[in-house]
Amino acid sequence: MSVDFSLPDGWTLETTDTVKAAGRSIVSGPFGSNIGKRFFVDQGVPVIRGNNLSLRMERFSDSGFVFLSEEKAKEFVNCEAHPDDLIFTAAGTIGQVGLIPKTPKYLKYIISNKQLRARLDRARVLPLFAYYWFASPPMVAMIQNRNTGSTIPLINLSVLKSLPIPLPPLPIQHGIVGVLAALDDRIALLRETNATLEAIAQALFKSWFVDFDPVRAKQDGRAPEGMDEATAALFPDGFEESELGLVPNGWGTRPIYEFASYINGAAYKAFEPNSECRGLPIIKIAELKAGVTAQTAYSDISMPDKYLIATGDILFSWSGNPDTSIDTFVWQYDSAWLNQHIFRVIPNDPAERSFVLQTLRYLRPVFAELARNKQTTGLGHVTVADLKRLKVICPNKVASELFTATVAPIHWRIFENERQAQTLATLRDTLLPRLISGQLRLPEVEAQ
Repeated sequence: MSVDFSLPDGWTLETTDTVKAAGRSIVSGPFGSNIGKRFFVDQGVPVIRGNNLSLRMERFSDSGFVFLSEEKAKEFVNCEAHPDDLIFTAAGTIGQVGLIPKTPKYLKYIISNKQLRARLDRARVLPLFAYYWFASPPMVAMIQNRNTGSTIPLINLSVLKSLPIPLPPLPIQHGIVGVLAALDDRIALLRETNATLEAIAQALFKSWFVDFDPVRAKQDGRAPEGMDEATAALFPDGFEESELGLVPNGWGTRPIYEFASYINGAAYKAFEPNSECRGLPIIKIAELKAGVTAQTAYSDISMPDKYLIATGDILFSWSGNPDTSIDTFVWQYDSAWLNQHIFRVIPNDPAERSFVLQTLRYLRPVFAELARNKQTTGLGHVTVADLKRLKVICPNKVASELFTATVAPIHWRIFENERQAQTLATLRDTLLPRLISGQLRLPEVEAQ
């Protein structure tokens, strides 16, 4: 993105350095060996890492922390983060930016050795205005294009200090933030609804296929809770021994690999990637997390159909950071190409799709541990051999199909909500750089 645009009267073009707050307001995290794993404790002062930031403009994830003791954290007072501070990823997934909320879960945070902190002059720039600017797709692209690393993407304090930011008068900043935050609030509501729906699906899966609540109730001579008589009749009333311990009569165990076909993506170079958006996007783990972005490469060459992703496909990322990359997704976008390190999962029986999807999601901690045990240079992986060894409950066909019939509408609602959230996010991402650079004025937006 060029910074040589014409700003409206009364706006100025600044840099992060010229709008910083007084004192040591732009800093990097502690030196790596001073904040390593050996200092982590069960509770204390949380350390902000890359998993707390996002490329999806989600501001900040106030969970999933490691902690330092209060005593150890005192060594890093200059690296503390407080409400309204901006946090940037300095190594790895550069372009990620977060904003510490006004009412955070913790009193203070310490940024990790792979993060940068910017504290701006609030008399000149609203923190949320600055966040939207730096998280906008053009600015993310600019940050990524200023990569200073050779093998691992990097940015440093010099890059952060030099980033441009247009500065309108505060009333205009408030107006712009109001428009964008209204869209964000709707997106957040849809995703909160989806979290609730997913929790319902997970609770039902655990009740039926982990705790075996309907079977235990029938064994005790009770009617299964929340289940009509006809549905209850589909479950056994006792247990038998298996490799996994007691399982309902007539059920069994099978490797998770035998429930579906797992098609690995093609090597990235095989697609002959282009940056001109010719053909279809190539889906890597980054796209599973952030969707198709300006950084996504495309391919217009002919490839086997098995590498073609369709809307609604189940995708399982089997390589990467065990805590943040090993996961199961449902593809929300249009057709695309599947890159390696991701399995396209095709259930052997379409009537068992929801059962397969929920089983994979339930096993996420198991997959993460498998990957962690093979972790090298921060990356781990789950192999086909792992999937063939990992045995799970195999209910009778009636029970698995009943689960899909019950949960499929929930999964469909989640899918539709996420599609709507993506539409709103696209609208926000389209408006954002034009509003925040003065190319589109607030009265024009309100008129439309």
